[in-house]
Amino acid sequence: MEMNKKGENNKHFVLVHGFCLGAWCWYKLVSMLKLSGHRVSALDLGGCGVHPKQLHQISSISDYLQPLMDFMADLPDDQRVVLVGHSIGGIPIALAMERFPEKISVAVFVTAYMPSWTDPPATLIQEDLELGKMLIRPNLFFLDEMSKESLLSEDRYGSIKRCYIVCEEDEVMEEEFQRYNIEKSPPDDVVSIPGAGHMAMLTKPKELCFYLLELADKYN
Repeated sequence: MEMNKKGENNKHFVLVHGFCLGAWCWYKLVSMLKLSGHRVSALDLGGCGVHPKQLHQISSISDYLQPLMDFMADLPDDQRVVLVGHSIGGIPIALAMERFPEKISVAVFVTAYMPSWTDPPATLIQEDLELGKMLIRPNLFFLDEMSKESLLSEDRYGSIKRCYIVCEEDEVMEEEFQRYNIEKSPPDDVVSIPGAGHMAMLTKPKELCFYLLELADKYN
């Protein structure tokens, strides 16, 4: 992986974690992307990581997503980011894509839920029954709110280039379910990481970094 000269085609990667995690989970990838000359922002969603609110204080999907939405709103109007979501983090980045399509150059779903604009985001969680049994908890995934059909649209969410990174040895979101996401909502690009489990950012950081840089360059 070649390092860019400072300021040469550098990009801004925004990393959004998944279930029971926080910005900390990206620490290996953050270092690699920064060493390659890029800007990186890893965020804690509401009630996660070192975010000041406790989980019981998060009463709506808006509370949960507020750190991401505030971050996107504060970006300069002329800046576009590479938005990356892991696992359940695919749904927060999808909602950010819907709200701020003009600020995103490409969205990358890493072994993640990738909703379509034809079905409510909650559909994927409800269809993934085994994972759903583990994930559906009060005051966290807000299935009632995410069951609204108007949350995503083709002209906003659907206007952004989407890429999917398959982790072939994921035992949490098995490859079959990842492929189901891809089939239901076909992205612009699909790449696979052989031997990668659910936490590819920790176990296969070099490979993940390589593909993120490759996709970011392709859809700049």
